[in-house]
Amino acid sequence: MSDWRLAWRLARRELHGRFRGLRLLLVCMFLGVGALAAIGSLSAAIDGELKARGAAILGGDVEFATSQRAATSQERAAFARLGRVSETTSMQAMAVRDGGGDGPQTVPVTLKGVDTAYPLYGQLRLADGSSVRPSDPARVWIAPGLADRLAVGVGDTLRLGTARFAIAGIIADEPDRLGEGFTLGPVAIVAAPGIARTGLIQPGSLYETKYRVALPPGRVPDAAVEAIQRAFPDGGWESKTRDRASPGAARFLDRMGQFLVLVGLAALAIAGIGVGNGVGSYLDSRRGSIAALKVLGATSGGIARVYLLQVAVVAGIGILLGLVAGVAAVPLILWIAGDVLPVAPEFAIYPAPLALAAAYGLLTALAFTAPPLVRAGTVPAAGLLRGSLDLRRAPWRRVLPWTLGAGVLVVAIAVATADQPGFTASFLATIAGTLLLLAGFGWGVRRVAARLPRPHRPLLRLALTGLHRPGARTVTLVVALGLGLTLFVLLAAIRTSIDANIRQTIPQRAPALFALDVPRDQVPAFRRTVTGAAPRADIRMVPLLRGTITGYGDTRVADLETLPEGAWALRGERGLTYAETLPDSNELVGGSWWPAGYAGPPLVSLDVDLGRALGLKIGDPIRYSLLGVEREARVASFRRIHWDTMGFNFVMVFSPNAIADVPHNLAATIDLPTGQEGAVTRALLPRFPSVSVIEVRGVIGQVRTLVGQMATAIAAAASVAILAGIAVLIGAIAAAREARTYDGVILKTLGATRAQVLAVQALEYALLSAAIAALALALGLGGAWYVVVEVFRFEWLPDYAVVLATLAAGAGVTLLIGVLGALPILGTRPARALRQL
Repeated sequence: MSDWRLAWRLARRELHGRFRGLRLLLVCMFLGVGALAAIGSLSAAIDGELKARGAAILGGDVEFATSQRAATSQERAAFARLGRVSETTSMQAMAVRDGGGDGPQTVPVTLKGVDTAYPLYGQLRLADGSSVRPSDPARVWIAPGLADRLAVGVGDTLRLGTARFAIAGIIADEPDRLGEGFTLGPVAIVAAPGIARTGLIQPGSLYETKYRVALPPGRVPDAAVEAIQRAFPDGGWESKTRDRASPGAARFLDRMGQFLVLVGLAALAIAGIGVGNGVGSYLDSRRGSIAALKVLGATSGGIARVYLLQVAVVAGIGILLGLVAGVAAVPLILWIAGDVLPVAPEFAIYPAPLALAAAYGLLTALAFTAPPLVRAGTVPAAGLLRGSLDLRRAPWRRVLPWTLGAGVLVVAIAVATADQPGFTASFLATIAGTLLLLAGFGWGVRRVAARLPRPHRPLLRLALTGLHRPGARTVTLVVALGLGLTLFVLLAAIRTSIDANIRQTIPQRAPALFALDVPRDQVPAFRRTVTGAAPRADIRMVPLLRGTITGYGDTRVADLETLPEGAWALRGERGLTYAETLPDSNELVGGSWWPAGYAGPPLVSLDVDLGRALGLKIGDPIRYSLLGVEREARVASFRRIHWDTMGFNFVMVFSPNAIADVPHNLAATIDLPTGQEGAVTRALLPRFPSVSVIEVRGVIGQVRTLVGQMATAIAAAASVAILAGIAVLIGAIAAAREARTYDGVILKTLGATRAQVLAVQALEYALLSAAIAALALALGLGGAWYVVVEVFRFEWLPDYAVVLATLAAGAGVTLLIGVLGALPILGTRPARALRQL
C-alpha cells in the first residue's frame, strides 16, 4: 500500500462515475472557484482594455492639465519638444434653447473647446457614421443626452454663453470620454475659437486646460512627465500617462475588484466547511472498505493516499468546472452590465487570475479535507467496525500542519497580491474571527442544551437532546446557519440604509441648485435676481479656486513614489476657498480659527482626516500652486467636515490674506421650495450668461445610480457566499445522516410515526435557528454598520422591519432545508438499517 500506483488503482475502483458521496465537494469547489475566476477574469479584462486603449482614452501618450490658466510660451515649447500636441479647454456651461411656451430651455453641459489636432488618437465619430475634426467656430457637436433633453437635432441652434452655435452633429463616440472623468452634464464640443466667442472665460473663471502629447515611437511616457516636472516644478501641472489614462476609474475598479475577491475568498472559506463535511460524510460511508483494508494490512498512510487521490480528482474537476464557468461568465456579465462598465473588453482568457483562483481552491480543499482524511487513516479497524458508535477524532498534531499551512498560504497569497495589504489582512482576520465566534457559540449551544431541564413533551425533549447527544453536528450546523443568516441580515441592512440615505437624508439636507462662476462684482445683482424669482430662497456663497498641493512639512509631493493611505487630496487639483469664519458644516477639532481681519502670515485649516494621513500638526507648512505660482501657508487648525450636507465643503480653507488676491469667482448654493428651480434658472441666465446652474436632483440621481450599482455588485458576490453557506448546511445534514438514520429507525421501531420523526427534525432546526438568530442579527448589523458608516460615509438608517423579515425568511429557508434533508430518513427500512449499524 506504500505505492502511489496501487493507491490510484484502489481509488479508481471506488470512485463512482457520478461522484456519489463527493458531490458536495464538487459543488463547493465549483461555487468558490467559479466566483473567484469570474471576478478575477472580469477585472483583468477591464484592466487590459484600459491599458490597450490607454492612448485613445487619454487623448495622447501623456497629458498635462491645469486650471484657470493656459500654458506659458515656455511650457508650450517644452510640450512641443516632446511630440505632437493637442490643446483642449473644458468648463461648466449652460446650453440654452430659445423659444417654446415656457420660455428658454436649459441644460448644464461640459463645454469642451478643441484645436484642429484633436483627437491625437481615435476619431470623433458622429451618429451618421462620419468622423470630424472641429474647426468652425460657429458650430457645435453635442452628446445624445443633450439632444434628447433639449429636443434638438442637426441644424438647430443652441446658445452657449453669449454666442449662438449651429448643431453640426450628434456625437456617437468621443474617444477621450472616459479620460475626462466625472462631469456634471453631457458634453458639447466646439472649436477652440468657439470658446472665445462664448465670453465665458474671464479672469477668475473656472476652466481646465489640457495638453495631450503624442510621443514619437520609443519614447517612454514616464520620462516625458519627469522632464516637464523638473522643468516646471511649481507649475501645478497634473499629469497622466497612457498606462493610467483614467486613474479614477482604474483605482475604483481595482479596489472594487479587490473587495469582491475578498468576498469570493470568504465564500470559498465557507464552502470549505462544506467540503470538510462532505468528505467526512463520504468517508463515514466507506467505513466498511476502510476496515477491510485495515484488516488486510493497509497502513494509515496508504489509506490516506487512496482517499486523498479520490478527493483530489473530484476537487480538481470541480475547480476545472469553476474556471470554465468563471471564464464563460465574463461575457454574460458584460452583456448584463451594458453601459455600467467604463469599457467593453473583447473576450479573452487571462491565465493569471485563473491560476490564482485554482490555487485558492486547491489550498482550501487541502485545509478542510485534511481532518477527515487523517481520521479515516488513524482509526483502528475495530473502531471502524463499531461504526457510528466510535467517536474518535483525528489527532490534531497530524492535522494541524496541513490545515494551518494551507491557511497561511491562502492569507499570504491574498495579502501579497492586494493593493491594500492592511485592509485585506483585516478583512480575512474578520472572517476567521466570525467563524471562530460561531464555532464557539455552537459549542456553547451544546453545553447549554445538555444542562437545560428536560421538557415533558417527548418530541421537544428529543429535539433538545439531538443538540448535544454524542455525534451531534451542532457546531457545524451553527456555523452554517449563522453564516447564512448573518449574510441575509448584512445585505438587507446595507441596502435599506443606503436607500434611506439617498431617498430621505440627502434630499433634505442638499440645496436645490448649485451656481458656479458668479462674478464677485455682481453679487448684489445675483442675489436680487434669485430672490426676485423665489423670495424664500436661501443663498450661500463661497469663493472658489482650484489649486494643487505641492508639498507638506519637509515632503514634496512630486518626490513621493506612492501616496500615503487616505491622502486622496494629493491627487491633482482640489477646490480651494477662504473664509473669515468657520464654515457651517464644519466642526473645529484642533487648533484655533483666525480672527476677523487677520493680516498675519498665511494660514490654512485642514480636514482632520487629511491632516492625519499626512502626519501634520499645528504650525506645519503646506505648499500649494495657484495659477502656476507656488505659495505656502501654516496649519492653523483641523476640522471635521460633514460631507453629507451636499453643500460646498473644502479640505483646505485659507485665511483670506492667503489667496484672496488671486483672480477668482464665487460659487453659490441656493435652497428653494420645491418646484421653483426652473424659474430661478430662467431668471439668471439672461443676466448672468457666464453662470452655470446645476440642479442637485440630477447629481443625486447619478449618486443613486452609482451606489446602486456598487450595492448590486456586492450583493451578487455575497450571494455566492450565501449559496456556499447553503452548501455547508446541506453538507452538515449529509454528514449527520447516519446518526439521524439510527435515531429515526429506533423511534420507528418504538412506534413513532413518520410525522413524529419529521417533527423532531423540524423542532431541532427551529431551536437552532432561534438560538442563532440573535447572534446573526448582531453580527450582520455590525458588519452593515461598518460598510454604511465607515466605507460609504452615510448615516445608519436601516429598515429594521425589512431586516427582521429577511432574517425570518432566512430562518424559514434553513428550516425547510433541514426538513427536506430528513425526508430520505423516513424511507429507511428499520431491518435494513439495523443490519448496517
